[in-house]
Amino acid sequence: MKQPRHKWTFRSRFRANAYGWSASKLAAQRLKEALSEIKAVKRKDPVAAGEGAIILMERIWPAFAHIDTSSGALGSATDKTVHELTEIILAAPVDDTEREQWLDRLQQATTDDGVDYLGEVRERWGELCGSAERASRAADELLPTVRFVWERSTGGYFGGTPSCLSCLLAAGRYQELLDLIEDAPFVWWHYRQYGVYALEAMGKIDEAIEYAEQSRGLNDPPALIARACEGILLRAGRVEEAYERYARDAHQAGTYLATCRSIIRAYPHKEPRTILQDCIDGTPFEPGKWFAAARTLGFLDLAAELAFRSPVNIATLLRAARDFSDKNPTFTRSAATAALHWMSQGQYYEITGLDVLQARKLALDAAQAEDEEGIQEETSRYIAQLAESDATDEFVRKILRG
Repeated sequence: MKQPRHKWTFRSRFRANAYGWSASKLAAQRLKEALSEIKAVKRKDPVAAGEGAIILMERIWPAFAHIDTSSGALGSATDKTVHELTEIILAAPVDDTEREQWLDRLQQATTDDGVDYLGEVRERWGELCGSAERASRAADELLPTVRFVWERSTGGYFGGTPSCLSCLLAAGRYQELLDLIEDAPFVWWHYRQYGVYALEAMGKIDEAIEYAEQSRGLNDPPALIARACEGILLRAGRVEEAYERYARDAHQAGTYLATCRSIIRAYPHKEPRTILQDCIDGTPFEPGKWFAAARTLGFLDLAAELAFRSPVNIATLLRAARDFSDKNPTFTRSAATAALHWMSQGQYYEITGLDVLQARKLALDAAQAEDEEGIQEETSRYIAQLAESDATDEFVRKILRG
């Protein structure tokens, strides 16, 4: 093998068996550092960066083989890294000879991969081939094995199947691809997604959406299917339909705020408040879950309303009340009063007396700061009612009376 174009710092950190059982966090950090190094080189030499991406892919499994991945954190970090590495390889302008060499190395890396860290490489093999002709040749090499496995077993699996389907798509052999997927022993999105994109490439947008919807199953990822359908409709210029049918499912994230922000980025022509309200309407039984999103996006009147519509995390309410105690006492009073309301309902088991006292103080101080007739008296009366009501949680009532 010829010498690499660049001397990579990350190579020494991705030796075989470099990480032990509990090194998941460190390994994820090393991935981040390696990717940053490759991206820095890409600015000046995209071919060297592509080569660096392949070197890193070759070393991921040997280095990570003994790490405990049960938390999923390392798998997630690796997936994101491999996605960006794949994009770097695709963007590298290399001649046919070098591309063939790269493909050989990637093929060996995916073969050696013990836990499918490089799954995206197989799924995008047709793109990585770099031309329809090369993709078609690769498909012809893989097709006999795919057909053999599918014809003889309902539970058999061939690791090259995604590569074959990807190559048929990249080669423009759309109808052949669709016919092949029909022979699959089971309906599975990871196969049928190629049929969806084949129909899109054929200009059959409605058929592609219907095909995707028919791919839904017990173990198929609804977010990925929604994301694919949304993308097809957006590329077809059917923006409103994409938004109405798929936006919320396609942009599901780890938090309600992250979900809303993702939709806002995808649909810049729509008012953020409209998007947030649509998200709230989509979860009618737990609108309070969107409190933090409304507060962070600056819609404090809406956040104040949401705080009373369904339970909100007490720590979130108290933090919001503290953050706006000087800037917006009206909102602070609403957030603190909502915290008292939900604590009095006995909704939470981990609250402390300090939480109750803090909420009361924030509410009373904010009412005084508002300096509006009747507000302070109204707030004091509400707290007194909670302290005397038999319906109030016993622990909260005791603290308020004290």
